[in-house]
Amino acid sequence: MTKKQFAPLAILSIGALLAACGNNAENAENNGNNNPENNNEASEQTDELTIGVTPWTSTIPPTYIAKNIFEDMGYDVELIEADVSTIFIGLADDDIDVYMDSWMPVHENYYEEYNDDITNIATSYPSADSGLAVPEYMDDVETIEDLKGMEDEFDNSLYGIEEGASVMDELRDLIDEYELDMELVASSEGGMISQAQRNMANEDPVVFYGWRPHSMFNELDIKLLDDPDEFFDEASVHVMIDNDIEQTAPDAFAFLENWSIDIDDVEEMIVQIEDDADEADVAAEWIEENQERVDDMRGE
Repeated sequence: MTKKQFAPLAILSIGALLAACGNNAENAENNGNNNPENNNEASEQTDELTIGVTPWTSTIPPTYIAKNIFEDMGYDVELIEADVSTIFIGLADDDIDVYMDSWMPVHENYYEEYNDDITNIATSYPSADSGLAVPEYMDDVETIEDLKGMEDEFDNSLYGIEEGASVMDELRDLIDEYELDMELVASSEGGMISQAQRNMANEDPVVFYGWRPHSMFNELDIKLLDDPDEFFDEASVHVMIDNDIEQTAPDAFAFLENWSIDIDDVEEMIVQIEDDADEADVAAEWIEENQERVDDMRGE
């Protein structure tokens, strides 16, 4: 889940979304949601859809695939860039229709808070692994326990991402849990990857935090270590929707209900986008190469 700069595509700001959420709530109160006529209007079909977009590379491929397909269905699609908590608020308040990159169990608390108004409609991919990564050439290191006693070969360093990320606290707990004589070295994601590349260029030992989907597994010959204490929960990635779209956009709902994608495909698309390919073009290519599968998801 890494950050991505978005091209200007009519993406709303977080502030605009929060203002919209507040205005909608106020309007609903003033207009009286208990009026049957208002309820009927709310269920009328729409020609517009909004997709929430978190600033992670993993969000981009499925978002643009959905955007292309919705546009092919005839919808005007708007992307709303926001942090994940704001996206869940937007889903619950009918300001966002779809979010394509909800990580479970990490986002479970948001889902539990708003599950009366949103639906976990599909699993994009069921296994998004994370953990400690080492180069494949380290044949004698297959589990986290194997690091014990050889920490000096790694300069007693475990490389992580930026301070403030929740995973950094988890990595510190992991060092304690496995009683490793290592220091957690904070860096940016790019700095961590660069350090791994420098060590690997000389086939030196290195251990760092890794997760999928990410381009590191396409660009580096690495492996995730087995985790005997099951310190890292295996994540799955899901699609969240505003409950109303089953009535307001039934063809989009039917597509999302059948949606899935291979994690390898997501990683390949991330690599292309990081190499400056256009997001919409990369999504269109995936759709063309998987047209039969897409047709099945659309019920055609």
